[in-house]
Amino acid sequence: MNRLQERYNNEVIKSLMEKFNYSSTMQAPKLEKIVLNVGVGDAVNNSKLLEDAVAELTLITGQKPVITKAKKSIAGFKLREGAPIGCKVTLRAEKMYEFLDKLVSVSLPRVRDFRGVSRNAFDGRGNYTLGIKEQLIFPEIDFDKVNKIRGMDIVFVTTANNDDEGRELLAQLGMPFQK
Repeated sequence: MNRLQERYNNEVIKSLMEKFNYSSTMQAPKLEKIVLNVGVGDAVNNSKLLEDAVAELTLITGQKPVITKAKKSIAGFKLREGAPIGCKVTLRAEKMYEFLDKLVSVSLPRVRDFRGVSRNAFDGRGNYTLGIKEQLIFPEIDFDKVNKIRGMDIVFVTTANNDDEGRELLAQLGMPFQK
């Protein structure tokens, strides 16, 4: 079992139960999944860019991404419906905790001028979205082999009922929120 998963089971559930007055441990919110999404708009002209994004996301997560396709045609962007324009990975269980541990303890502190992540990126149902400007903060990515700096969205899906519960859960799992 991962060290973050153990911490959740041994410490976080107890403190969440005390803070929100739950009667059962099953009421305590938990992390369901983490979804990483990379949009590669330039893939319309050059499909090699999408292959690079897939390779980088595979390195970061240890799981093969699914290629996402355009839902609509947009003439202004030279985009056809069904054209591949990005990739995403859904992490659950052990890989999810490993990724969160690595993100919080290694990757986020590598961001230049890092003062914590925004407290306001919750969706009203306890889910949190984090945008990253460059994939270079992950230790698996070799700086010399990167041909284009890409950002990504990381969505933390929780079973929390509201934003306060979700924020408390992520904070106790080590998410560095701004003071």
